[in-house]
Amino acid sequence: MTKICIFDLDGTLARTQESIARPVNMTLAHYGLPEQPVDAYNYFAGDGIKNALKRALIASGDTEASHLEEGLPMCRAWMQEDPCYHVEPYENIVWALGELKRMGIKIAVFSNKPHKSAVSVVETIFGKGCFDHIQGQTDLIPIKPDPSGVFEILAKFGAAKSECLYFGDTNTDMMTAHNAGVTAVGVTWGFRPRTELEEYGADILIDNAREIPGLVVSSAGRHSGA
Repeated sequence: MTKICIFDLDGTLARTQESIARPVNMTLAHYGLPEQPVDAYNYFAGDGIKNALKRALIASGDTEASHLEEGLPMCRAWMQEDPCYHVEPYENIVWALGELKRMGIKIAVFSNKPHKSAVSVVETIFGKGCFDHIQGQTDLIPIKPDPSGVFEILAKFGAAKSECLYFGDTNTDMMTAHNAGVTAVGVTWGFRPRTELEEYGADILIDNAREIPGLVVSSAGRHSGA
């Protein structure tokens, strides 16, 4: 039986492309490099702000990403300055989260955003107390696909791997779930196409957040991890 649902943030719970593009493009502009279109961040994002900046630098002509280490602190500062820039939840997500809470399911976020930014975005968009736990990237919790954050959340709530559904929209999320030994649910409304989720072994695919509560009910016994 499912006891906990863990959600990726960017591209799963909320549209956040513009909030990622803004600080990265500001960093590019600082170095006189061309800004990248917001849609490009569907692929630049997903593996932490450092990788997003590195990919954007390369795409903008800094093929060796020579400005990465120097530019990263200012990029992070600009992100923290306005982490909710044009962020909005995906359709039916708020309803689905409410249904899970009504069902007594614990809900958590595991994001590759820096922890402070992750907490700020989630609490601003969904309200304080909506989620039972929010986990961003810290010195002790590496970025996904390292499963440490999943293990941290499971331990916090005393949940077994078989009692967890992990929802995400990228290859990194599918790898994270598999590395953790939990059920990987690919959501097709996010940053990446369905084909990527299939290629990286999504156990389940859903096309609308309204499917989430029913999936929790029907998933009992689906995963055999311990």
